Amino acid sequence: MTAADSAPVLLRGTDRAAFAVAFVARLRRAGLAAGITETDDLVRALSVSPPADRDTLYWTVRIALVRRHADLAVFDEVFATVFDDVVSLPLNRTAGQPGRRDDTVHVKVPAGGDGTADGEGLPWATLPPVVAAAESGADSGLRVPELRPSALAGLADRPFEELDEAQIRALGDDLRAALARWPQRRTRRHAVDPAGRRVALRPTIARARRTGWEAITVVRQRPVREPRRVVLLCDVSESMRAQAAAYLQMMRAFTLVADAEVFAFATTLTRLTPVLRNASAADAVAAAGTAVTDRFGGTRIAGNLRALLDSYQGNALRGGIVIIASDGWDSDPPEMMAAVMARLRRRAYRIVWLNPRAGAPGFTPRVAAMAAALPFCDRLMPAATFADLAACLRELSSRA
Repeated sequence: MTAADSAPVLLRGTDRAAFAVAFVARLRRAGLAAGITETDDLVRALSVSPPADRDTLYWTVRIALVRRHADLAVFDEVFATVFDDVVSLPLNRTAGQPGRRDDTVHVKVPAGGDGTADGEGLPWATLPPVVAAAESGADSGLRVPELRPSALAGLADRPFEELDEAQIRALGDDLRAALARWPQRRTRRHAVDPAGRRVALRPTIARARRTGWEAITVVRQRPVREPRRVVLLCDVSESMRAQAAAYLQMMRAFTLVADAEVFAFATTLTRLTPVLRNASAADAVAAAGTAVTDRFGGTRIAGNLRALLDSYQGNALRGGIVIIASDGWDSDPPEMMAAVMARLRRRAYRIVWLNPRAGAPGFTPRVAAMAAALPFCDRLMPAATFADLAACLRELSSRA
């Protein structure tokens, strides 16, 4: 006899299939829609995990049979009737029309002094607040956990200007987790691999010298794959003041995960790659703010792109994904922007422009610089919230 056999188990010696069928039949008579699939799930759950107490049995049966919030009241009443031997109470499941079932369960909300009539109250859109047993002073039996939506999921849809520094830092860490798997590309180099499809001639011939020039041992090789190169340029001018802190978090995520080259620009271009590799997010952002001496000033997008193309760091653009995060306001002439973007188009693998105003209803690129650069971009994507940034990262990861 094992320890599991000696442990106290509810329903010991009971036919699980017969119990499941009888319990489901009782639920169906009470109005809960449960069928053969739910019954089979309950039998399997009881076989895999025999319940040792009433709470375990409750959650096992509930997870197997209940599919909707509207059925929780029916299930709790039937379960209490079967296992607590209480009197069955009528459920408020009918609407104004007689003979028609209403799937909405109403929760009575006590008012100042008058009661709530049947059928009134608030629809059960969320779980009602649950008081723990320690707070109520007595053991009320079941302890239902109170489920709440993630705070980060709620903050991700808010504009950057509504977030404080702590929230931006937390969402930046979440953005870094979204970049955990950056795609790779095939290079022209090869490495020895027994599972490779290509025959490496030189190593094969070198080994054939030992066997009378008979190629007994065939050396194979495969192409070397490496992460797709990324170059990120973020606008930190006055018109991008609200987005600057969030874009710094995005730049740090690309630097740490995708080994990207990141630059900030306003009137001049500043390389922030070594600065943002700091282990501390707060120290990295503070050092980046100190390094960018011209932030919250004017904007020269075309001039900064030309400076990058003419520098030795412009080699990082070859075959890479270039991401430009800016609203498109530029003091340089649009003809200069078109010429620079044409050069960039010939050198880069893809060009993605992130515009915080692109998600607004009825947006059209009326700014002269943005209109001049758009024909050379592969995608123009909105970037007004962290949810927009996460969507951009997912698309880049799937198409890179």
